[in-house]
Amino acid sequence: MKVLIINGSPNANGCTFTALNEAAKTLNGNGIETELVHVGGKDIRGCTGCRKCSEIKKCVFNDLVNDAAPVFAECDGLIIGSPVYYSSANGSVISFLDRLFYSSSFDKTMKVGAAVVSARRTGCSSTFDVLNKYFTISGMPIVSSQYWNEVHGFSPDDVRKDEEGMQTMRVLGRNMAFLIKSIALGKERYGLPEKETRIFTPFIR
Repeated sequence: MKVLIINGSPNANGCTFTALNEAAKTLNGNGIETELVHVGGKDIRGCTGCRKCSEIKKCVFNDLVNDAAPVFAECDGLIIGSPVYYSSANGSVISFLDRLFYSSSFDKTMKVGAAVVSARRTGCSSTFDVLNKYFTISGMPIVSSQYWNEVHGFSPDDVRKDEEGMQTMRVLGRNMAFLIKSIALGKERYGLPEKETRIFTPFIR
């Protein structure tokens, strides 16, 4: 069992990483393998809506998105971490996620997802909301913790002193491990939920 962790911060070892690392250590301690991909410092262009991915089954822009997609396909869960920029996520991670979710054709149903956000002060709730949208459109159960998955600080040392935030990351890790294992047992006994043929209905007719 494995979780892919996306670090959307340009600072590879900064506040966001500190939070993600705490969750990862807890997952590892509960028998779940983790792999971290650093996205925030990469030059990731946004989706152009060319829809070429529907033909070639990958993004037309051959970069980190196409490298991460097969890893995501084999994983049981995904954690997305981002710092807060103007009450939203870092632009690089948004571009990465837009293209990753849109271009990948594998079934994401019942892969579990979690968003982790870090800020010096405010903007966490709106950033958290933006990141969770990727899971809810993809049939991915969201893992909760004892509080919203956020930490506060201007430096990694500040974040380590955020005792409630770090505890929230550990609870998140334990809850995610439990949910992954529970879903695996459910799949074995009951299989995945029945799928209907997808209906696309425009609002204007």
